[in-house]
Amino acid sequence: MRSPTPRATSRSRCKKESVRRREALRVVANESVGPYSLIRVERGSLDPGSPGQFFMLEAPGRLLPRPMSLCQAPPGELSFLLEPIGPGTRALAAVEPREKIHVFGPLGNGYRLDVERPLLVGGGIGVAPFPYLSAVLGSPPAILGFRSDWHAEAASLVPNAEVVVEPTLVTERLRPDHDVLACGPEPMLEAVRELAPNAQLAWEAPMACGYGACYGCSVEIDGVLKRLCVAGPVLEAA
Repeated sequence: MRSPTPRATSRSRCKKESVRRREALRVVANESVGPYSLIRVERGSLDPGSPGQFFMLEAPGRLLPRPMSLCQAPPGELSFLLEPIGPGTRALAAVEPREKIHVFGPLGNGYRLDVERPLLVGGGIGVAPFPYLSAVLGSPPAILGFRSDWHAEAASLVPNAEVVVEPTLVTERLRPDHDVLACGPEPMLEAVRELAPNAQLAWEAPMACGYGACYGCSVEIDGVLKRLCVAGPVLEAA
């Protein structure tokens, strides 16, 4: 999990007013998308919130939940795309249909949606919030980068996407005069904001609670320590 550097700022994002809830939700399906897992759960009484907000998912057998961006919000369901790289995400990737896991959210601040020419720019598992974001914005163009063709299978979840695979970088295809909404590894986000100073960037940090109580996701923003789960995860680049 990564943190923004001091130049990131938390100014003016539109946050949908949603009531956060914690609920045990039944797993509908666990689908493989390249190396990733797409976990689909019944929505229950949870609000999907705004694109870019996140939920805390119970990782079976682990003490702490894991923060996950909402990937899709079809009627009656919520889905989350994750990469099983640690004990918590591997536990989530192993859940089976009809199991129940506790889900808490929506949390944090999502993307500002009042943009004229949106362009989604993502790298790796950073594409996770884009299917929901794309649906809300009407399928705008997207540039998605991956380390291999296998990882690039996740691009199938995002319509109207141009896909690049290493060594090609998403910044090589960045289009001028667009409103960039980005999510991905920190080096990618740093490069994007150099080229698009007004970009909206979704950052990551370790989170234990998701609502600011534990201070585990504190990062330095404009020289001041702030809790990313409250100030973000989406921050303005400039």
